Amino acid sequence: MRSLFAGVAVLVLAGACAMSARSPSASMAAESVKAPVAIESKFATSPDGTKIHYNASGSGPLVVAIHGFPDFSASWDKLAPALNDKYRFVALDTRGYNLSGQPTGVANYAMPKLVEDVQAVIKAEGASKATVIGHDWGAAIAWNYAFSHPETLERLIIMSVPHPANMGRQLQASPQNSNYARNFQKDGSENNLTAEGLAAWVRDPEAKAKYVEAFRKSSFAGMMNYYRANYPSAPDPNAPAPVFPKINVPVLVIHGMKDTALLSMGHNDTWDQVSKDTTVLMAPDANHFVQHDAAGLVNGTIRSWLDLRSK
Repeated sequence: MRSLFAGVAVLVLAGACAMSARSPSASMAAESVKAPVAIESKFATSPDGTKIHYNASGSGPLVVAIHGFPDFSASWDKLAPALNDKYRFVALDTRGYNLSGQPTGVANYAMPKLVEDVQAVIKAEGASKATVIGHDWGAAIAWNYAFSHPETLERLIIMSVPHPANMGRQLQASPQNSNYARNFQKDGSENNLTAEGLAAWVRDPEAKAKYVEAFRKSSFAGMMNYYRANYPSAPDPNAPAPVFPKINVPVLVIHGMKDTALLSMGHNDTWDQVSKDTTVLMAPDANHFVQHDAAGLVNGTIRSWLDLRSK
């Protein structure tokens, strides 16, 4: 029996020696595997009384992410673990979607209300500053948040949607690309939507099931009201160019170059609208949902960009 224990001790010692003799890169790889961070399901109340659901994880500087159409808070499921070991990462369900409130009427989806929903979440988190990330309609909200609440904006990350000063140029360059939005603005357009159809762009079967479930809980009329209340009219070539306040925080713009709804040229001259540094990342093989199509590139870029500006 003593020899058996001695044998076990030798094996354990040999294993320990082998572990210590491993290459530094192997040890570093093992250490780089992060334990998952718990996700908290929370609610904030917007000034008009609408409940805004969001998922939060981690601790540190606040980062708030806003999804677009057709999407929900799960849009950021791959980004959250890339940030929540150092940052407090929050992903909203915007009004009308999934677990958030679903008020009726076009006026309840006007941009000022969408902006105040974001502010309500930041206040609910007890933060005085936040980095705001937006994709698609979330990007439009993020741009407008920057104009409305410069006092609480720390950094701005935009995916896909041009700065509003450049949106007219985008519409003029490819007017046919906005036909879908004009159709969405029509009365009754929500009757043509299904949860399964809205989730058709999601490739992973497990994720698609989550999307279908979330869309079944959502308001299709609410989704269409984003377009009815906020989508810009065709540009008037004789109208003066719109003027917006300069954004006084660092800005990161990310775009999928295979996006057929919004063209990469729409981001040209964004830097003229920003008084701090502007970074532009073009993902050559990504479509409109760039955070899904190029998740590794997008997540790594956001993390390094934030870290560099957090020192």
